[in-house]
Amino acid sequence: MSDEDTLANSIGLTGYAVEAEGIGGVLKARVSDFRVDEISTKITLDPRGRFTAANITLTNWETNRFIGKLAKACGISRNRIFFAGTKDKRAVTKQVFIIDAPQKKVASVDIPDVDIEIIGRTHQKIGFGNHKGNRFTIVTRGCAHEDGSPMTESEAMDRIAVIEAKMREQIGDGLFPNWIGPQRFGASRPVTPVVGSYVIRDDWKNAVMTYLSMEGDENDDVYQFRKHIRENGVTEESLEIIPHWLGFEKDMIRHLVSNPEDWVGAFRKLPNNLQLMTVHSLQSVAFNKTIKSRIDNGVAISTPIIGDIVGRIDDNRQLEPASMVTVEDRTLERISRNCQLGRLAVTGQLPGSQMMQPSGEFALIEKSVIEEMGLKDTTWEVEKIAKLTTKGTRRPMVTNFSEFQYEPVPIAGEETMGDKWNAGVTDGELWHPDGACIRFRFTLPSGSYATTLLREFMRSPLKQL
Repeated sequence: MSDEDTLANSIGLTGYAVEAEGIGGVLKARVSDFRVDEISTKITLDPRGRFTAANITLTNWETNRFIGKLAKACGISRNRIFFAGTKDKRAVTKQVFIIDAPQKKVASVDIPDVDIEIIGRTHQKIGFGNHKGNRFTIVTRGCAHEDGSPMTESEAMDRIAVIEAKMREQIGDGLFPNWIGPQRFGASRPVTPVVGSYVIRDDWKNAVMTYLSMEGDENDDVYQFRKHIRENGVTEESLEIIPHWLGFEKDMIRHLVSNPEDWVGAFRKLPNNLQLMTVHSLQSVAFNKTIKSRIDNGVAISTPIIGDIVGRIDDNRQLEPASMVTVEDRTLERISRNCQLGRLAVTGQLPGSQMMQPSGEFALIEKSVIEEMGLKDTTWEVEKIAKLTTKGTRRPMVTNFSEFQYEPVPIAGEETMGDKWNAGVTDGELWHPDGACIRFRFTLPSGSYATTLLREFMRSPLKQL
């Protein structure tokens, strides 16, 4: 199995919505090629409000790292900063943050590649997923044929049109599989689901050591640090060679140096949202594998069958969990019609202790995925950190994309490109520096991934997304 196959399989992101030839190419060849504008919920302002609301534009910032910097600059805990969702690192992203700090303090923050626009004061917090969606403007560069030769603009445009038409015919107008994208798992190092698999097994030592030592697509300093951990364990020397930007890892190691064998305490040094992400990402792997298995078994992902669990889709294109019902013979026709109209959606598993279970053919598909992942006997109860216990839920297997446009753009000069592009094509990659460049524009609901939509058109290895 190739490295690429291993990566894709580790996060369950294999297979495609339809059979077709893609355009290849690379995303994020330049940071400015990937633009995300959050469509936020309305913030109610009040000059007497406790919190500061701000539109913050980040250029090439990982969200969790930025929050740490912002918290330090404001002199507050990171838990006093609220936002609706993590965004891509190698990108220009604009979103709302709610900060429990004085307005003047926030306005005075000066962090490189960060633009802070104060909205005002508010009493209103926001939580994860508390936004309407995101608008994307993304350029795919270096489109290439399967043999690596450069693709022309007209060839790329034709292939995109074919895939869009096939998805419309086989899934529905403006619909695509609701895959959970690579960034949910760690874009350069899909470590979170592996850590999560140890967390739910109460194996805290392996959870911590995996987080510290697992290899990824990182620079040499980080590689050498993680290699040192793998070969020597946690030592005081680890603190001498750890790159300064690995703040979470540094906190974990300091704790273990002072408190040997306190693996739970070391794990708690991760931010709360990252702790939760380890379990959530394991659930996400199960969900991705469920979509793939359903497609492989020739069962439609947008059309219900008897035994499926469907749920209502609200005005923000989100699933209403309380509305979920099992499809029966007597309700199949009505539910099918409402799925076609976008009012209902067929759901797949995000497993947990109390997740609503399907019946019939799809139940067998979901069970086989759980067994394949070695999770058959998992209770999803995490006794030592109770907040990580999950009841499970379900997620629509299709989502919608709207305002979809694509057009050719000129090939950019090498002096403006990133290091990865300038290093040239390596083994296992599918792009060509002379290939066409296509700009995509579209809007997605919150919780859906631009990379997984573009993956349907590109058919490139995951490391190029």
